[in-house]
Amino acid sequence: MFPGAHVETRPEHPAVVMAATGAVTTYAELDAAANRLANLFTATGLRPGDHVAFCLENSPRFLEVAWGAHYAGLVYTACSTRLTPGEMGYIVEDCGARAFIASAATAEAAGAIVDATPGVEVRLMIDGQDEHHLDYDEAVAAQPPTPREDRVEGIDMLYSSGTTGQPKGVATPLPDQPLGTPSPLTVLAQVLFGFDADMTYLTPAPLYHSAPLRFTMQVHRVGGTAVVMERFDAEAALAAIERHRVTHSQWVPTMFIRLLQLPPEVRAGYDVSSMEAIIHAAAPCPVPVKQQIIEWFGPIVHEYYAGTEGNGFVYCNAEDWLAHPGTVGRPLTAAVHILDDNGTECPPGTAGTIWFSGGAQFEYHNDPGKTAASRNEAGWSTLGDIGYLDDEGFLFLTDRKAHMIITGAVNVYPQEAENALAVHPKVADVAVIGVPDDTFGEAVKAVVQPLDMADAGLALEAELIAWCRERLADVKCPRTVDFRAELPRQPTGKLYKRLLKDEYWAGHGASRII
Repeated sequence: MFPGAHVETRPEHPAVVMAATGAVTTYAELDAAANRLANLFTATGLRPGDHVAFCLENSPRFLEVAWGAHYAGLVYTACSTRLTPGEMGYIVEDCGARAFIASAATAEAAGAIVDATPGVEVRLMIDGQDEHHLDYDEAVAAQPPTPREDRVEGIDMLYSSGTTGQPKGVATPLPDQPLGTPSPLTVLAQVLFGFDADMTYLTPAPLYHSAPLRFTMQVHRVGGTAVVMERFDAEAALAAIERHRVTHSQWVPTMFIRLLQLPPEVRAGYDVSSMEAIIHAAAPCPVPVKQQIIEWFGPIVHEYYAGTEGNGFVYCNAEDWLAHPGTVGRPLTAAVHILDDNGTECPPGTAGTIWFSGGAQFEYHNDPGKTAASRNEAGWSTLGDIGYLDDEGFLFLTDRKAHMIITGAVNVYPQEAENALAVHPKVADVAVIGVPDDTFGEAVKAVVQPLDMADAGLALEAELIAWCRERLADVKCPRTVDFRAELPRQPTGKLYKRLLKDEYWAGHGASRII
């Protein structure tokens, strides 16, 4: 189960289709390109278990690079194209990359990290070259497209988003299995979501993130077609579904919100009847948003809760969700425990830290302190999220522990207010954070991206606070609202709350309209 396994039976079948341009990479082309890169890695002295890194935008070349590293049995780290040179240099050096691949689009940042990454022995650039990087195409063209002997499975080592601190490399044991051995995710994708050779999968998010990369590679394991959006746009996503007769896709809640904000006539203008499975994860989805998505697409919506760490997998289909609105499902691969701050199990309905027992092992690369902090005395592991179980064992997410606001000795989890405000008709995006307050220690503040910045002001602030208080206890609602043209949100849907909080806690202040 890897691209080369499908070359004999369907060499001309599309493996990758770029949504905007329609550019097609067949299985024969993908396999040959991956083999050439794997052979180049070997020729330059890399061996199974060595590390490589790359920073690429969504393009036809991204997946050949990922599979080339995988074919070579390497540990590979995909870097976000949104990183600053300092952030990228830290990740490339921290992961121990011996080779680094950039593109013309990421050349500026790639050149800026050269001095900070002395461990890199080989630097390549797609669609160009400079004084530090060799021309990727010339380098791989010199290698044969034939497979190496005795190939073993490679594995990714991806970094957390760094939304609450320095990014952490999530390291799991090298599989030490022959190339083509199905991964646990392969099995889950087949059983839960119906992945097979006839599927067409739309990936609207950047491939450098864990779920887009891992799920797209599962598509190639089963022989399906991956339609890759260069960047997300709600109407363009609907157009891609219609044009390519997409059967499967994966989204984050902010993308759902963007789809629902399209005018009804635009939404109705596209044929989405080919869809068989809509998958979503990455952040809690507001209940009204998911209800509307199910009404639109039908009961084909699947949700899961998991992390890059792979220590647990919680799953919910549409039927279970409709019976338990707001749940992320029940655990499949590891048991879930809800513990209070004293390590005592919480009764149903009481929120606490979510812990997994019996799941896969992981560690944070080069950070034994963070690894130890993710474990308890029983050996269970946590991602730092807060939630509760109901009487039937369904898990509900509350928020991340690091996002908790303590105002007047009351613990407030901002996700509730964010969910309430996200569905206001004048709100495009929202983050709720705690800011300094002389009386209460912290005060709840909403930072809102309005659909129209012309609406930003005191009237909308009052409207949003009232809207929230109609739905939640007043202590959970923002006391003030600031407005911005854009929030620092990743394409995966995760907010860089750390950046927002740093502004306020550093004492810089903020005007009503920023």
